[in-house]
Amino acid sequence: MSKAIFNQAKISGIVTVVPSNFRLIDDEVDTLYNGDIKQIERIKKSIGLNKRHILKGASTTADLCELAANKLLDGMKIDRNTIDAVITVTQTPDYFQPSTSAYLHGRLDLGQNCATFDVNQGCSGYVYGLWLGFMMIQTNSCENVLLLAGDTLSKVVNQADSNVATLFGDGASATLIQKSTTDTNSYFTIHSNGKKFDTIIQPKGAFRTPSKKEINDDRIFEVSDKRTLENLYMDGAEVFNFSIMTEPVAIKEILEISNTAEEEIDYIVFHQANKYIISNIARRLKFPLEKAPSETTGKYGNQSSASIPCTICDTLSQEVSSKKLNVILSGFGVGLSWATCKLALDKIYCSEVIFYDEEE
Repeated sequence: MSKAIFNQAKISGIVTVVPSNFRLIDDEVDTLYNGDIKQIERIKKSIGLNKRHILKGASTTADLCELAANKLLDGMKIDRNTIDAVITVTQTPDYFQPSTSAYLHGRLDLGQNCATFDVNQGCSGYVYGLWLGFMMIQTNSCENVLLLAGDTLSKVVNQADSNVATLFGDGASATLIQKSTTDTNSYFTIHSNGKKFDTIIQPKGAFRTPSKKEINDDRIFEVSDKRTLENLYMDGAEVFNFSIMTEPVAIKEILEISNTAEEEIDYIVFHQANKYIISNIARRLKFPLEKAPSETTGKYGNQSSASIPCTICDTLSQEVSSKKLNVILSGFGVGLSWATCKLALDKIYCSEVIFYDEEE
């Protein structure tokens, strides 16, 4: 376990953007589920799937991040020359080279005294990004860090694959991390299990030719008119087992490290894998379900690194804008990796979810 305690950094603002375009699972009963309405109803009830917001055209992760960042910087009246670093967490970059952060640095008209880099992380990526941003401020190398986290997984998911198509949505977020003078501690833990790297994988598309020498699951190589090796593959059963085994331990870990009792936590905001997984984790922790929001996947889809900030904006925007909340944020998934933090959100700038309209 990698752990850290910071006392000089805070989250000052969060904005999340999702595409206006959406698909309803009810409209795909014939194309994805052979007309089985009962199966659709079971999926909606148990997993919580209903609607996903996805891009329909050529727009990209950077387009969503740009809108989120502009809304955040303008809304908070931040001088763009004071941004010391841009961290972009994404697994769906606009280009292999240059980094999406460098590309967005120019589009956002930021100053040249600004570091830019990307982090190739998914479901745990938002907490990874916070960990890096807090660390950069704690070491006095930065005072204002812009964290952009988002993915457009609809571009790598085959929309004819019923195993994953109805699950994943697109979204992006912008978070401002700033120097704090309150000496309030923030706690982080980071974990990885790369031996199970192929549990969630896009086998082809980069520079390694997929081979059974490296990839253990033969199902990954099964292709059809509904899936190619360029499409995302996920072992749903393994992801479920991984989630319910690691997350309760991770939450107990962060409570112990921070010397915090469960009743002192206002909310746990998990990566929105799906409603079924989150409710199972909460029950294993004996944590009140009303304090563990789980509706985001059903409203917007599983948004990878954007799901935690989207949940904050969609569910908690009024509360975090008006008072102090003690929260735990925890992401888990692709890698396999998981990351958890306990921190305060104290009257931050937080808008409701913003919708992105694509140009025709």
